[in-house]
Amino acid sequence: MTAAEDPRAELLRLRSSIDNIDAALIFMLAERFRATQQVGQLKAEHQMPASDPGREEQQVSRLKALAEDAHLDPEFAEKWFNFVVAEVIRHHTEAAEGR
Repeated sequence: MTAAEDPRAELLRLRSSIDNIDAALIFMLAERFRATQQVGQLKAEHQMPASDPGREEQQVSRLKALAEDAHLDPEFAEKWFNFVVAEVIRHHTEAAEGR
């Protein structure tokens, strides 16, 4: 019986792929946060605001277009981005306060 004929084997194969993708996403998010921490330090050193609404709007538009190209729900992409940005702003605010 091949993997395609055995649904349990196919399920395990698909789950293994999902696990690999999840691991890659975690490492990519960690890299992203390392970069945004550097941005936060720069902003704190130069008394710049933690949030940049203009940049955020540009990013939302860009990511929604990318999501459409990738056949991903653009609203989901926007929600994901807003979640990440909220965490970044929290880090930037903490950096500005010297935490």
